[in-house]
Amino acid sequence: MENTKKRIHVVKPYLVSPTNPISVNLIGAGGTGSQMLTALARINHALNALGHAGIVVRVFENDTVERHNLARQLFTETEIGLNKAVALINRINRFFGTNWKALPQFYNSASAKDKPASITISCVDTLSSRIEIAESLSLTNAETGYRDSPLYLLDLGNSKDTGQVVLSTVGKIDQPESKNFETVGELPPLTEEYRMMMEHGDNLDEMPSCSLAEALGKQDLFINSVLANMAASLLWKMLREGIIDHRGFFLSLGGFKSQPIGV
Repeated sequence: MENTKKRIHVVKPYLVSPTNPISVNLIGAGGTGSQMLTALARINHALNALGHAGIVVRVFENDTVERHNLARQLFTETEIGLNKAVALINRINRFFGTNWKALPQFYNSASAKDKPASITISCVDTLSSRIEIAESLSLTNAETGYRDSPLYLLDLGNSKDTGQVVLSTVGKIDQPESKNFETVGELPPLTEEYRMMMEHGDNLDEMPSCSLAEALGKQDLFINSVLANMAASLLWKMLREGIIDHRGFFLSLGGFKSQPIGV
């Protein structure tokens, strides 16, 4: 009986040893996005220390900081009323000495075309937003051959105490020949592969909360930070090692369980 080869994805080589910082668009700066931005700053700092060109980040978010956001999201009382992206980017730039950008606006097809990035990280709440992001990137990818062409989409989403992180390619990434592994160049988006599950699963309550206590009734205090850190670990592995055999995971914080998603 012939042994089945292990499936792997070889990351676009330029991302492992770039000549310029890798462009990253972070969409959403709420519970998960605010945690993810901090993780991205740590990744950039560590990459620079290892001689890598690092990353440069834009944050898209049109929402403002409200009192019920405090504690669950990374904001303080002095930032209430500020745009979330602006508040976070100002703090990150001061702390890490970066020059990252905040865009207090919705991300849409025009954003994908005018401000493309090699890696897009989605931290949005609704299925419709996820579908729009994936479709916008797919359309932009048709115009290949320029710097910052979209290559990967990393989607993070959660309900009260469960969530998932799924990495997909924007189009197909050329793979080297391998005798020992089955190399996979195309990773389908979350909205294509798990759409039915998302449509029938637990949806986040989109009504605004009036207090932190009410907000914590909808989402566990640590679900966002656990998701963000595990997603950041996947991104770190991509940029440091250049080969992945898992493209994400499903998480149940209530049961302290995680199920990896293979390539």
